[in-house]
Amino acid sequence: MHEVNLFVITFFAALVGVIPPGLVNMAVAKTCVEINKKAGKYKALGAASVVFFQALIAILIAKEILKNPEFKDNILLVGLFVLAILFVYFLISARRQKPTVTEPKTDKLTQSFMKGIFISGLNVFPLPYFVVISTLFTPQNHIDFTWTTKLVFSLSAALGSLTTFLLYVYFFDKIIKQNKLFKTYSNYFMAALMLCLLLITLYRLYG
Repeated sequence: MHEVNLFVITFFAALVGVIPPGLVNMAVAKTCVEINKKAGKYKALGAASVVFFQALIAILIAKEILKNPEFKDNILLVGLFVLAILFVYFLISARRQKPTVTEPKTDKLTQSFMKGIFISGLNVFPLPYFVVISTLFTPQNHIDFTWTTKLVFSLSAALGSLTTFLLYVYFFDKIIKQNKLFKTYSNYFMAALMLCLLLITLYRLYG
């Protein structure tokens, strides 16, 4: 019964946690625009597979993070550095992009899957998020999960995230078909998103 409750609560916590537009789900939507929906699904699967290991790592190091707040700050600093690089990358890509009609890109499904793994691996923010969730099921923040519980937690986190990623695939695909501006200025949008996340991270670190 404990595992069932853990699965359900973690599933919905992960699902809700990635509903706001973020690095991974917007990258999935961008793939649907530039390639096709199937490639977007494979990128979502790749991203969700990384979430599984992020959730597992979060449980394993939860006690250390709770005991040492500086560890959490170091994670945010790494995220800040990655976001700064991505902001510059998308901004440069947007300035080089010409607002003309181009042929659809082609990509192997395995490449989309690996790109999903890469982009999700850059996103370090789920680590502290899943640490907080994991402590909800332990008395007085004492982490003493069995491996069965750890695997259930990690699997439910991955499936919850995958559900939201797939929602982005379906809903953004319908919206984007009627909105060519998204394809033209998607890199500007991603750059703006990176800037917003940078500001949020700075506030969490020094606010």
